[in-house]
Amino acid sequence: MSGKIYKAKHAQGESIEGVCLSASDGFSARYDLDRLKGVFSRPSHQLFGQSYKDKILVLDAAKGGVASAWMLYEMKSRDLCPLAIIFNAVNPILAQGAAHAGIPMLSGFDIDITKEISSGARLRINPAASTVEVI
Repeated sequence: MSGKIYKAKHAQGESIEGVCLSASDGFSARYDLDRLKGVFSRPSHQLFGQSYKDKILVLDAAKGGVASAWMLYEMKSRDLCPLAIIFNAVNPILAQGAAHAGIPMLSGFDIDITKEISSGARLRINPAASTVEVI
């Protein structure tokens, strides 16, 4: 729905606009991604085969720990990373990894954000205001 604005409880990073990929699935940089090809590689993932490069990911929950966190930095260093990540729930380690990599991240909404925003929507993320706008 164009013009709709969602408020996150937690946000970090720079403002950005882009097209999103959305799924009510989790996210593990270690187990869900082919980080050399830039695609979701776990066959059972709802976004299997789709490129995450330069996309805003809208996903349910962060999975994984330290390996996923440092992998975000490694992906950013090769310019093969998402523009931003939006979660219903994120763990502190992945939030730290995103901050270290310079990947904007928002989480914690009063609704299930994966049910509100569909793949292909163009989003404007403003971490300073903790908002996601469908544009």
